[in-house]
Amino acid sequence: MAVGTAPGKVILLGEHAVVYGQPAIAVPVTHVQATAVVEDAPAGTGITIVARDLGRRFRISNREPRGRAAAALARTVHNTLRRLGRSIDLDLEITLSSTVPIGRGLGSGAAVATAIVRALAQHLGGYLTSRDVSDLVYQTELLHHGTPSGIDNTVIAFGKPVYFIRDRCDEVFWPGRPFWLAIGDTGIPSSTRRVVADVRDRWQRDRPTYDAHFAAIGALVAQAREALIKGDLHELGRLMIANQDELRAIGTSSDALERLIAAAMAAGALGAKLSGSGRGGNMIALVDETTSDAVAAALRCAGAQGVIITRVS
Repeated sequence: MAVGTAPGKVILLGEHAVVYGQPAIAVPVTHVQATAVVEDAPAGTGITIVARDLGRRFRISNREPRGRAAAALARTVHNTLRRLGRSIDLDLEITLSSTVPIGRGLGSGAAVATAIVRALAQHLGGYLTSRDVSDLVYQTELLHHGTPSGIDNTVIAFGKPVYFIRDRCDEVFWPGRPFWLAIGDTGIPSSTRRVVADVRDRWQRDRPTYDAHFAAIGALVAQAREALIKGDLHELGRLMIANQDELRAIGTSSDALERLIAAAMAAGALGAKLSGSGRGGNMIALVDETTSDAVAAALRCAGAQGVIITRVS
């Protein structure tokens, strides 16, 4: 038996603009995890996936299963076996479970895929670097999101804060001091594929305006990287607020997100913004040990369906 795990993630700054060549910073959320368990199965049974969270059990074959989620799981297995030089003529059972919420911008699909890749490599005696894992999971992300930036698979595979520029840079770095995030769930599912496509449509209709917003976001991200390395959390909070202003301007915020952001700031957060595709999903607030409880309580009072406090170091 082999067990693979992977954390969730949040984008700290830079979502949407990262699709257009601007930098973004993402950090792992270790408070939530996806787990894959790979075990030998009786001879002749083939490869079976037991997806507990989907309530599904299906065999992996040369035919793609119905449904995007099931197809993504099958693609992950196929690609990993191919990378390891193995065929699908194996007898295995892969059991999946996850505490990473689905459709909330926490990278649930990438986390599950990463856990599968790691568990298969371990069980079959293969060696994959974090870069190998990230590249394999990116292929799954294409199915989930259509035009992913690649940031989710990168930060989840490496499990460290990442400064990311699509097709150019994915620098793992260490903050100058640990910091805490309060992650507030609006309770509203957010489709990354749908929102990213809508932003692309708007960009195509008005490129100068949207390019200006994306460039402004990119400049904020570059400043945030320096603030993190220096451990200047007050500056980081200011930059998060400015990033939210830009995200609001490109139409990816919502009343539910704005309500939680305002509640977090009123309760003492240093900064707050949406995280991920927006229009639902999660927001994040920069807190410390003295303000985390008050911010969490304020978020719940403002309607958050769940609050996660996670430490980033």
